[in-house]
Amino acid sequence: MCFRERERSFMGPAVHAEPIGTARLDLLPLRVDHAAEMATVLADPALHTFIGGAPSTPEALHTRYGRLVAGSPDPAVSWCNWVLRLRDADRLTGTVQATVTDRGRTAEIAWVTGVPWQGRGLASEAARGLVRWLREQGVHTVIAHIHPDHHASAAVAAAAGLSPTGEEHDGEIRWRSRLRQ
Repeated sequence: MCFRERERSFMGPAVHAEPIGTARLDLLPLRVDHAAEMATVLADPALHTFIGGAPSTPEALHTRYGRLVAGSPDPAVSWCNWVLRLRDADRLTGTVQATVTDRGRTAEIAWVTGVPWQGRGLASEAARGLVRWLREQGVHTVIAHIHPDHHASAAVAAAAGLSPTGEEHDGEIRWRSRLRQ
């Protein structure tokens, strides 16, 4: 879920994760009770090649999801997190997230799809749905940071309308889209 602790006009409108539907997916606002199923989705060590770390236990994800659902300690930042539910299989397959800043005008997005569901276009579909939703919320700029060797993630960013900028941030390429309102 996505929360702002205080809503003040100078901070811009609060942005809260809402359900988002695409052709095959339901993007559901993150809940702590998603942790057990998501631990299975994210269990393949190959998934962490570009994002770093190692698979989390259900308990560790439960704790992490609790922090995410509680929201950013900075009232000017909204943490919006969703799990991806493949509708016809009725199972979770990954996540998308958006960190909304700059008085609701900028969002940094990311996505993860479990290894068994990769190569089916699900991440691209979810990212397009997320960017569409962000535009509807009044976001003007969407950013993603992608490892230069992660060609699949670059394809997802391109499918969502982002383009590489040539700027680097922590060894990753910054991708950007300026959304038309």
